[in-house]
Amino acid sequence: MTESGYGDDRAQDRMVDGMRVRFKRSGQGTTLLLLHGSGGSLDSFDEVARTLAPCFDVVRLDLPGFGHTGPRPDRDYRIETWVGFVHQFAIEQGIGHCVLAGHSLGGNIAWNFALTHPEMVERLVLMNATGYPDKTLPPAFVLARNPLARQMIRRLSSRDATARNLRQMVGPTFQVPESMIDRVHDLMSLPGNRDAFIDFARIDQKDNSAAISRITAPTLILRGSDIDGQHFGRDIGDSVEIVLDGVGHLMPEEAPKEVAEAIITFAGPRS
Repeated sequence: MTESGYGDDRAQDRMVDGMRVRFKRSGQGTTLLLLHGSGGSLDSFDEVARTLAPCFDVVRLDLPGFGHTGPRPDRDYRIETWVGFVHQFAIEQGIGHCVLAGHSLGGNIAWNFALTHPEMVERLVLMNATGYPDKTLPPAFVLARNPLARQMIRRLSSRDATARNLRQMVGPTFQVPESMIDRVHDLMSLPGNRDAFIDFARIDQKDNSAAISRITAPTLILRGSDIDGQHFGRDIGDSVEIVLDGVGHLMPEEAPKEVAEAIITFAGPRS
């Protein structure tokens, strides 16, 4: 078990780009690489991965700045840096091509990866992905960009604050489990993770949304009905869009069955 209690004997560590990266790999078939969102971890996909493993070689990891991988020594959280990191991780794991799926920030990394390394992406799955400039910033990002208010993020480290934040991000009928609150709070409290989030939130990311129309990989777009800044269906020619009514931002944990079944239908083994 790892120090916060959420690792298990299937979790592995590898050195990638000077960081010890936690990841899990299970199942068989076409490789499916899952990228979590900001403030998340590979554990965000627990239920999704369980359903996908009979159909795919499922690989998921804690991205730099989050989970047990923790902060980058150089504090570089630009999207292009994450794309380079995912490429290094894929090569280290012997992944030459894959179905690439990402949630929120992970979706932003995924579609930029599909533009940078199109030969490696057989199919692309975007879950409430970010990347358009009209996407509303979460309250924590707004605080992190204010020199005075960002100190509040360091102080607002209680479990109750974590619970309130999670409840603001989900759909109206989803009850955030206590175990989810514990996990997110524990992982964000690991050394350096809260400061890494502030470093990431303060970056003015390059607007690369004009290039989205150049994505050639067949793409599945999954979005919650009330999530803004979602124009992927308009801009990606070879795409299918599914709207999940009542599902908020934390889609993989709010609707894991629907997410997994949509991915299997879109990219799973053909009879």
